[in-house]
This record gives sequence, structure tokens and C-alpha cells, in this order.
Amino acid sequence: MNLALPEIDQTVRLRFESPMTDDEIAHFCKANEAVRVEQDANGELIVMSPAGGGASNKNNNISYQLYKWADETDSGITFDSSGGFRLPDGSMRSPDAAWIAWPRWNALTKEEQERFAPICPEFVIELRSSSDSLGELQAKMGLWIANGAELAWLIDPSRKTVEIYRPGREVEVFEGGSAVEGDGPVEGFVLELGRIWA
Repeated sequence: MNLALPEIDQTVRLRFESPMTDDEIAHFCKANEAVRVEQDANGELIVMSPAGGGASNKNNNISYQLYKWADETDSGITFDSSGGFRLPDGSMRSPDAAWIAWPRWNALTKEEQERFAPICPEFVIELRSSSDSLGELQAKMGLWIANGAELAWLIDPSRKTVEIYRPGREVEVFEGGSAVEGDGPVEGFVLELGRIWA
């Protein structure tokens, strides 16, 4: 089966007769390195165009700040947008940035750590790019929380907002500030927003 796709500039959903296995998804990703791929709980592939330069730079800044904090505190391990996680609902999702506490990460086998890790990060960040649907990203934030994330931030540079999601609580919207402070699993983490808003 030829799994190569033509060039895409929007999100495309692909349904197969049976859901692709992790190995098949990895092969699909290798054949289509220019796209980002997730799988929903029904087995449908969600194929997204790569981020533009501005969004990529902002995402790199976010990942760097989270990595630096985690490294300085030795509190856990961080991931960028290329990391995929197999969630309890069966979906495979990739946040723009994520953090997992060391004890939970170390409880996985080395093989599990090298694949789409069967774990939901305690903390995730999604960055809205100009081509992302706000409604779809907000639904994705709900999925992160439903699958076990304790804290999730949706950062929207165009609106200069950070939507803060927590289990069992209303979404909190933080507008226009210069930094947002973590709580719960990432107590003490402060994300500077100046370069994200620029």
C-alpha cells in the first residue's frame, strides 16, 4: 500500500478499514515526513500540515522554557511536538509541549518509552497557529483532560490569551499578560509570553 500523500495545506482526516497499528502509523509518518499525524479514538488519522516559521519558532520557545525549568528542578521529562502519546481512550495525540513526572515516566518499560508512550502527560501545552481551528483545539484540550492531564494550556497568540484547563473546573482565560504561572503538577513553572505574543 502506498502511504505517501500529496502536499497538504490543511487538516485532513483519513479513515481506513481497520485502525492503523503503532507500527503502521510510524511507517506512515516516515513516508510523509512533512506532515504531523495523530489518531483519534475511532482510529481515524488526523493529518496536519507542518507549522509555519512563526508558529514553529514560538513553539520552540515554549518547549525550551519548559525543558529549562524541568532540567533545573529535575522534576520530570519534557517533550516537543514530535512526541506522540497513546492515551487511555485509544487515541494517539501529540501536544506542542508536554511534561511527565519522573516516577510515572520511569514506570514505563524502555520499549514503551521508545514508541508512542502509553501515558497521558500531566501537563500539556497547545499553541494555536494561524491555520488552526479554535474550536477543534478547544475540543482537543478537553480530550487531554478527559484522558488524565492535570493541567493544559491553550496558547493563542492572535488573541493574546492562554486558556487554562483543569479536571472538574471551568476553563480559565488569562488575557494579555507577560507571563503565565503553572500550578498543580508544574508548580513553580513560569512561561514568559513576550516572544510568544510578538
